[in-house]
Amino acid sequence: MEFIVNVPENQADFFLELAKNLKFKVEPKATTRKPLTAEQQEWVDDLKESLHQVELHRQGKIKLKTLDELIDEL
Repeated sequence: MEFIVNVPENQADFFLELAKNLKFKVEPKATTRKPLTAEQQEWVDDLKESLHQVELHRQGKIKLKTLDELIDEL
């Protein structure tokens, strides 16, 4: 008998380990994604860089500009 089970990504490792321990045969479904356009990839890269800067700021390694400083630049 076959089942389709949607597992949240943050619990996938747990689910796979559980299924293996219960001797179930697990075959993850291959996902197909359309390739990103150049504009979409640029947006993703910019977002990753922004998140990296936020992480560095949280670690105290860099100081980010305040909203007032950004507005003053305009």
